[in-house]
Amino acid sequence: MPRYIINIGSLYGILPAGVERLRGKAMSAVETIGDAWLAIDDAGTISGYGAMAELDRTVLAAPGVEVDDAQGGSVLPAFCDSHTHIIYAGSREQEFEDKIRGLSYAEIAKRGGGILNSVDRLRMADEDTLYAGAMERAREVMLKGTGALEIKSGYGLSTADELKMLRVARRIAADSPLEVKTTFLGAHAVPREYIGRQEEYVELICREMLPAVAAEGLADYVDVFCDEGFFTVGDTDKILNAAARYGLRPKIHANELACSGGVQVGVAHEALSVDHLERMGAAEIAAMRGGRTVATMLPGASFFLGMPYAPAREAIDAGLTVALASDYNPGSSPSGDMRFVMALGCIRMHITPEESLNAVTINGAAAMDLSGRIGSITVGKAASLIVTKAVPGLAFVPYAYNTPIFTHIYLKGHKLCCNI
Repeated sequence: MPRYIINIGSLYGILPAGVERLRGKAMSAVETIGDAWLAIDDAGTISGYGAMAELDRTVLAAPGVEVDDAQGGSVLPAFCDSHTHIIYAGSREQEFEDKIRGLSYAEIAKRGGGILNSVDRLRMADEDTLYAGAMERAREVMLKGTGALEIKSGYGLSTADELKMLRVARRIAADSPLEVKTTFLGAHAVPREYIGRQEEYVELICREMLPAVAAEGLADYVDVFCDEGFFTVGDTDKILNAAARYGLRPKIHANELACSGGVQVGVAHEALSVDHLERMGAAEIAAMRGGRTVATMLPGASFFLGMPYAPAREAIDAGLTVALASDYNPGSSPSGDMRFVMALGCIRMHITPEESLNAVTINGAAAMDLSGRIGSITVGKAASLIVTKAVPGLAFVPYAYNTPIFTHIYLKGHKLCCNI
């Protein structure tokens, strides 16, 4: 039934229809209406908004209309998290302790930890067990304000186990009000049984895994970890060429550990996004300037691993489209809290609250090719919204990042109480 949210202190993130992303200087603006209302139709989409002074209040008394009073709280678009690995079996807190003792990400991987640790555990888990754990994480991030989620495979590294992960991701899409995109990441690492035979594993991905994924229609995108110690530019090019035959557009792990060429090969293949970018320099920025590939940065991984932060300030100043995502995974970023990601963007990456909000909403949606459906306050888009208590302004959201200010989340018009 129709719903109105009234007495909104500030309605943030308004964009006209047709705006798919914000680049460079445009990221610094957030259109806002004070003392506002917003209407949600029966389909769960935004049907109107404006100032309270202009609202015909007789509509609030019409039969079947539900009215929610924001009591001066703010409303902003739900977060769009365009890079996650939420399907996994078991945590990796032992590696957390190893990091405390001074071991690097690469050293932990060489000792049998890292991605291959998660592979061992996932292969032993059945689909229902994986679904239960991943759905719990999905509910967690929904209550923290996330309305759109990209979910990657990559902890199976065999045809059967990669398919198992992608089926779980599709179940989450079917069983939740989230907008979900799925990504095949068979090239996340070389599995133990192929160590020393990387070319054979790449051939397996191209010859067997990709056709199997495509036959079941399980993935929207394809990803490759193109970085030092993982997959080469040549490997990546081969996999992306094979994936293109099945209509799978790339989203690339690039430049987390070194200037790997991952950005350039991603741009050459018209990747939807290149992600991580902790080692991004002038050459990478130049390669992306003027293109449509989104620069997706993952400050939660930098925070947890003690790595450099991706150069968001420089990328925005160069006119790029920058998104921020959580990288929620058991080893390097065990959190899907996008409000904290937004805060890290401000505190550690030196971008403004306005730029940070756009990076976790409309540009995150663009990195999933979802900006026509979610990511801003736009008539016709999903009513996926965050409602806060009364706050001094937008900057308070990342400034007081651990203060419980979210009161309700709406996902496609469905109202969830945050219980805080």
